[in-house]
Amino acid sequence: MEYKIVTDGSCDLPPELCREKDITVVPFYVSFDGEKYEKEIVEMPIRKFYDKMVAEPTTFPKSSMPSVQDYVDAFTPILQDNKAIICICITTKFSGSMQSALNAKEIVLESFPDARITVIDATINTVLQGLYVLEAAKMHEAGVDYDRAVSELEAIKSTGRIFFTVGNIDYLKHGGRIGKLAGLAGSVLGIRPLITLKEGEIFPSGIARSRRKSLDKVYELLLEYLKELNADCADYSLAVGFGYDKDEAVEFRDGAVELLNSKGYSITKEELPIYQIGATISVHTGPYPLGFGIIKKARL
Repeated sequence: MEYKIVTDGSCDLPPELCREKDITVVPFYVSFDGEKYEKEIVEMPIRKFYDKMVAEPTTFPKSSMPSVQDYVDAFTPILQDNKAIICICITTKFSGSMQSALNAKEIVLESFPDARITVIDATINTVLQGLYVLEAAKMHEAGVDYDRAVSELEAIKSTGRIFFTVGNIDYLKHGGRIGKLAGLAGSVLGIRPLITLKEGEIFPSGIARSRRKSLDKVYELLLEYLKELNADCADYSLAVGFGYDKDEAVEFRDGAVELLNSKGYSITKEELPIYQIGATISVHTGPYPLGFGIIKKARL
């Protein structure tokens, strides 16, 4: 059965890569005034978004999930081509995007009653969701059949982790994502929290007093997870996710490659791509998130 991969804008994959892999992306909406919402990337370029965040540090932008109609519009031409759909959505603990997709599925099934549409809660987001979506695309390219692709995606998603830090905790507090990080809210000015995302939620993983120390601790979190897994890097897909500062991300990636190889893990710069974290997530992290996404590769 021929099928197509659909995902939402939380995946933070470069548009040119999505076109190359034939991945349909349903964008989120972002707003700086709470009234005018624009489609991320489509109407609000990510560079413009970050420039505005940095220029207006006291303005906290907001995001809004794709509508049911957005998903209907994405699903319909695929079904008209007699293809099945695997739709991968941001963790339901962060957004109602998946519910929009499920509602759209019910609508389009009225016109295409024999269609096969599987909507998956990725339980992850941002560049990690992107890695997960790319694993789906790899299976499609390799000719893995629909049912096995769905089964394999369900099997690997629990291995997904994001280890990252942010410039400060203000955006997490303002965006209501403080959750289990609440104990850090009253901490000293300038604190850099270390954060792990797994199973759809964020968890505190330490603090640091400077940006450099926080990035070193992000390295440590990745190394600890690889040790816990007793893993070979070749069995996992990794990426660096960054916000505003690409130069810092390149330096961070290069340092990671050097460190991993010094610890006996074989990895090249090409095997650790750098993806820019989109507006959907940065409204909660601010302009300076930086860290890793890692997930087990799908069996082809």
